[in-house]
Amino acid sequence: MRTLPTLLLALAALASLPACARQAPLVDLQVHDLERGHALPWHPHRGRHYIEGQPGHRYSLVLHNTSGERVLAVVSVDGVNVISGETAGTGQSGYVLGPWQRLEIKGWRKNLSEVAEFHFTALQDSYAARTGRPDNVGVIGVAVFRERQPPAWQAPAPIARSRQEASGKPGASADAAAPSAGSRHMPESLARQQVGTGHGERRRDAATVTTFERASRWPAQQLSLYYDGSQALAARGILPRHWPLHEPAPEAFPIGFAPDP
Repeated sequence: MRTLPTLLLALAALASLPACARQAPLVDLQVHDLERGHALPWHPHRGRHYIEGQPGHRYSLVLHNTSGERVLAVVSVDGVNVISGETAGTGQSGYVLGPWQRLEIKGWRKNLSEVAEFHFTALQDSYAARTGRPDNVGVIGVAVFRERQPPAWQAPAPIARSRQEASGKPGASADAAAPSAGSRHMPESLARQQVGTGHGERRRDAATVTTFERASRWPAQQLSLYYDGSQALAARGILPRHWPLHEPAPEAFPIGFAPDP
């Protein structure tokens, strides 16, 4: 896969103008399985869309800005902001995409030079569960904001660097901030969820800080994409039970006659 342009990292900033959310397909999302080298297909089921996560496979999120304006995409995996490591909220830091830009996000941001790779893993080994937040494992979210434009009659004012939220610097590690999975009971409601997203090896992935003022407090587009392992999806009726093929069951009479030892 070809190298994508340098990422622009926006510090969270809320515009002062209130406005209602306007649903529009500003950004397309694909999930690429980096081991198989292709985008994972979406499976619709009861108003939601699902993808199959293969444990051990690294993956990336590919966002495509389909508009001719800059937009801000706040991205979460398993209910965790992929930049700050905070429990996710739409008012947090995100990635700025230029007009028509295609952006690949390969992991949890550790600093402006590195990410820790996304990879599908057992739920109890997921980054969210290991930091004591297993409740929302199994969903990828994107909240997209338009940029506030100055009035046509008024010259644009100089842009000052926005105040960072009290969470700390983007990319600051949240690994040690929460208890390990062993100290927290896994909720009963997650019994059927099998796969989560792990905190993998670090890789170089450069980003820069920019400013972005939102046109509204509310996202212009918000989407959720759910995922799990093949067996769990088949058990819920999302994937056919015959795909992937199950291991053959042992047979009581595999041979009709007794062979020599």
